[in-house]
Amino acid sequence: MRFLITLAAASAVAATAAPALADTAIPDGTTLDVTATGKIVRTPDIATIRAGVVTQAPTAAAALSENAARMARVIQSLKGAGIAERDIMTSNVGLSPQYRYQQNEAPVITGYQANNNVSVKFRDIAKSGAALDALVKAGANQIDGPSMSVSKPESALDEARGEAVRIARARAELYAKAAGLRVVRIISINENGENEGNIPRPVMYARVAAAPAADSQIMAGETDLSVTVAVRFLLQ
Repeated sequence: MRFLITLAAASAVAATAAPALADTAIPDGTTLDVTATGKIVRTPDIATIRAGVVTQAPTAAAALSENAARMARVIQSLKGAGIAERDIMTSNVGLSPQYRYQQNEAPVITGYQANNNVSVKFRDIAKSGAALDALVKAGANQIDGPSMSVSKPESALDEARGEAVRIARARAELYAKAAGLRVVRIISINENGENEGNIPRPVMYARVAAAPAADSQIMAGETDLSVTVAVRFLLQ
């Protein structure tokens, strides 16, 4: 009980001291809040694709067994294409009954569908198309993606941070000049968030029967890495 009373007393002291700190934290002059976003363009160097196997059989055991065998061949083909185990992650495993519906009758189970999906990270985008073709040959019948990303975005995001502050400063100078004032200094900077977005949907050209020698192609495109900051300036 004594410990709780001590905490309450400390909170009361902090509450009474807070207004004094707040009064001294804001200097004389006019404050201006500016929000700005800095963007840096990069070419993605990682493509992530979701690939899987869907099988159907009269019984649940048969559907799972066939699915497991085909998925083992798919994973083996990925490893044969040079994909490391750390870049292959199971993302979904499922088994569901298949029904036949007829009017005024209860649904009847006609079989089972099994599915197994893996998320595959390709660190060499130029070679990912050929790997996709190998996946299909090995038995994959479900492919989704790709999604593009930058492997080491830290340096690009730091550039975006610097750009965001420069933009905020330029806007503050503009407002200050229009108001007949000058920018004295920055009072605070808050980062509102970072984002790797505006990624154009990559185009995947699939192999067709008329051109059996053509490999699938995946185009990396470009992506924007952005950081948004809120900056408070002191004007006088």
